[in-house]
Amino acid sequence: MPKPDHKTDRHFYIATCNTLNLALPSRVYYPNTPAYSQHDYERKISGLSDILKHGKADILAFQEVWDEQALHHLVHNLGFTAVDVLAPLASNDASSRLTQGKGAQDTPALALVSKFKVIEWSLLTDFDPLAVIDIPDQGLYTQFNRPPLVVTYDIYGQPVTVITAHLKSKRPHYRRDGNGLRLEDYDDPFLRVRAKLRSLCMRGAEAVALRLFIIKRLQNTQQPLIVLGDMNDVTDSVTTQLLAETSEVAYDKGSRDVALFDAAQVQTSYGWTKDMAYTHLYQGMPEVIDQLFVSEEFLVDSKFSLGAVERVDYFNDHLKRDYADRFSDHGVVRAKIRLQV
Repeated sequence: MPKPDHKTDRHFYIATCNTLNLALPSRVYYPNTPAYSQHDYERKISGLSDILKHGKADILAFQEVWDEQALHHLVHNLGFTAVDVLAPLASNDASSRLTQGKGAQDTPALALVSKFKVIEWSLLTDFDPLAVIDIPDQGLYTQFNRPPLVVTYDIYGQPVTVITAHLKSKRPHYRRDGNGLRLEDYDDPFLRVRAKLRSLCMRGAEAVALRLFIIKRLQNTQQPLIVLGDMNDVTDSVTTQLLAETSEVAYDKGSRDVALFDAAQVQTSYGWTKDMAYTHLYQGMPEVIDQLFVSEEFLVDSKFSLGAVERVDYFNDHLKRDYADRFSDHGVVRAKIRLQV
């Protein structure tokens, strides 16, 4: 006689936070942006710590990290240690073959922090050929500007893959020369439209490249996957749905195997927060551009269910402050997930 399958419900919290240029003091990260003073740096670490303490999580995804050492300072205030941090493209370790200890260069990096054991990790750099497109006036776009970080954790004995991403923003992408100097008039409304088209194309290509990786990861498997980060567009936008393909499920139930589901839409608690949720203010208008998606294994009505999203919370009170007093220009999204192990 087979032994009865006794499963136990365990919970974990996972959250995403755009840190708005987390860098060490006196470190110039953008040529025309002043470095943080020691005082400004300490204020930023303290302010971000306060935000994240309210959204306490077991797994934290971060965007816009320039220096891993600064992230160590931040998460130390949250009870994590240096060994809990993965930020390979922001490393300050001189032995790092990726950064030579200089931290992120040209553009900020992504990071994941957790006390759960890391089974494996990787960076996504090159696009699948199916995602490569020709950006207007720029040429072929073949690589992620900010490589997504993929980590598989052992969560209470269950492998769970977590991907954090930061897709191209809606800001116009103007052409520059090899020295970073402008080649276009930022005040020309015709060129501004053209520059916004470039940004849209870049974000779309990144979404497709990540989507293709996700399909390969999910197809014909039952290993749960979570994708979270700053997608720079709302949940139902064309580019975000290129990444998630949630809508395909309505026409093809078999596509659930590789689809992603907005955690806020599938949470089992009453989703009153969905009507009040926002993670960013774009020209004064609230929007959710920081996303948290889960695979079919976290749907309660799936025959492959290994758990459920019980609740999604948004921490955004700091966005009501004056811009100069915000330690991040994004809210924090956190999900409470039940896992059967």
